[in-house]
Amino acid sequence: MTVEEKLSKLKEIVSELKSVVVAFSGGVDSTLVAKVCYDILKDNAMAVTARSETYPDFEFKEAQKLAKEIGIKHLVIDTSELAIEGFADNPPDRCYFCKTELFEKLKVIAKQYDFLNVADGANLDDTQEFRPGLKASKELNVKSPLKESGMTKKDIREVSRMLNLPNWNKPAYACMSSRFPYGQSITEEKLRMVSEAEKYLRNLGLVQFRVRHHETIARIEALPEDIHILANSPTREELLCKFKEIGFTYVTLDLEGYRSGSMNEVLSVSAARNHQ
Repeated sequence: MTVEEKLSKLKEIVSELKSVVVAFSGGVDSTLVAKVCYDILKDNAMAVTARSETYPDFEFKEAQKLAKEIGIKHLVIDTSELAIEGFADNPPDRCYFCKTELFEKLKVIAKQYDFLNVADGANLDDTQEFRPGLKASKELNVKSPLKESGMTKKDIREVSRMLNLPNWNKPAYACMSSRFPYGQSITEEKLRMVSEAEKYLRNLGLVQFRVRHHETIARIEALPEDIHILANSPTREELLCKFKEIGFTYVTLDLEGYRSGSMNEVLSVSAARNHQ
């Protein structure tokens, strides 16, 4: 199907929902869902954003701005992933517990407003990756209009651009808990360290990057073409000083560069060893 055909199918799927609460982070995916839901369902569509320790303030402000531009009713709820039993231990299926609690809360909100459905921004590409949260959405019958219409991330960006959404080319931004290796505990202090470190890199002008937290070690993933910016003086010295001020003892640059889901690489290695 062409992207135009996929958009047409997306509109059909949304129309059949009748009324919906959209899990809204302000990312490219959930923004497109919110936009199409509002355009078709108007007051029968509502976006809900969950504020928590793992959701940076700059992302929250962006979500507020986007919801206002779209015109959709926007509800903000406070949540705490660290309060979820087992979450802070950071198991590989951490996202399952987080998404389960989130979707359960959205189900309650939907019932309060007499809305029939809850929808998320999962897309077709997500089914090809390690995404424990998909299990939660399936169990709780959360709708995934983008996935159902066959949209990939590339399709979503193209359609978002067609609809003049301001964040159509926004870099992917994962939950802050993804900065920690599985099995390494997540705390508010560690989240603060990552948040401050990434804010520093953002202020340097970097767009796509991650600061992975390996206890005393900060492992920076940047686009290959940006690595020289961080490795050369005087930025290197300033970066080292700032990161140590934040609380890291060692600061490293990952020569493989930025890649989404790099913490899942260890799962592939473990699986391979188990099959030897």
